[in-house]
Amino acid sequence: MRDILAHLTSWRERGETIGLATVIETWGSSPRQVGAKLAVTLNGGIAGSVSAGCVENDAIQATRAALKSGLPRVLRTAVSDGSVLSEGLTCGGITRILLEPFAAYEAIFEQIQARLAGRDPFGVVSVLEGPAEFLLRKRMVSLDGADPGNLELSESTRQVIRGRLLEPAGFTLDEDGLRLFVDLFPRIPRLVIVGAVHIAEFLVPMASLAGFEIVIVDPRPAFATPERFPGATLRVEWPGEALTALSLDTSTYVAVLSHDTKLDDPALQIALASDARYVGVLGSRRSLSQRLLRLRELGVPEDRFARLRAPIGLHLGGRSAVEIAVSILAELIQARSVSA
Repeated sequence: MRDILAHLTSWRERGETIGLATVIETWGSSPRQVGAKLAVTLNGGIAGSVSAGCVENDAIQATRAALKSGLPRVLRTAVSDGSVLSEGLTCGGITRILLEPFAAYEAIFEQIQARLAGRDPFGVVSVLEGPAEFLLRKRMVSLDGADPGNLELSESTRQVIRGRLLEPAGFTLDEDGLRLFVDLFPRIPRLVIVGAVHIAEFLVPMASLAGFEIVIVDPRPAFATPERFPGATLRVEWPGEALTALSLDTSTYVAVLSHDTKLDDPALQIALASDARYVGVLGSRRSLSQRLLRLRELGVPEDRFARLRAPIGLHLGGRSAVEIAVSILAELIQARSVSA
């Protein structure tokens, strides 16, 4: 939804008739994960994807057909199927896709927009199977209990969903004769970059495109400027203060790039002691032993050093600032994928 939100908002403001396709289940080597979305309009607009292209055209046509009928349906794509609307995936996977009019989301779309602007996870519940009058109803479920929508759910079902909001992919469940799909919107991964350096200028836009929320930490106001890092949150503070205030959680990734021990060491001291999913630091292998010695003197436990990616980034052989930024992003994506 985040990937196509701008298109949905624009189309909605123009009064376009919109259809939405959502991957609800996969088996085998399916190219897109549960929750992937494709939006279309009757006027030819297309945004997003539910495959790597192998069934995209069929999904578009099927979504428009569902849009014209006004009723949702589930499309199954599989290698063994031979029908026009069930072309096999070239990668050998099987996918089930929910096709529905976007009008079903009208009751909660503004709340979805607001939630996507924050970091708290939430889910959107849709009806896959049940009486016709329930098929276009939705309900949001969030950790704070603010659950708008026109689909009635028992409190016990909402508690079950809240307990699974941190899972990496959506899921199905049953309640009172209804088959439900819970589309999960987890916390946006947050990349905290310590050091507003040249490498960070390349890393920030690429990481943003890869889905990270960016925070730049640097006490030097001449370095941490909106002109150099548009769209990033800037904290012109010492890393010790900033990282403590940020409450580094399991959806946070920390890249220490300042190459200045006055900034690096306090940042690493806090990051390694936190729940941050990833901690990496710029520097050479030769300097690592001295860095670890300083961190020991700061009281960092020995068992925390195994978490440190040093030197930061996958070894791709590049030396320029942009090449190093690419290697860092590659390692971030790897860490995010493995942890999911």
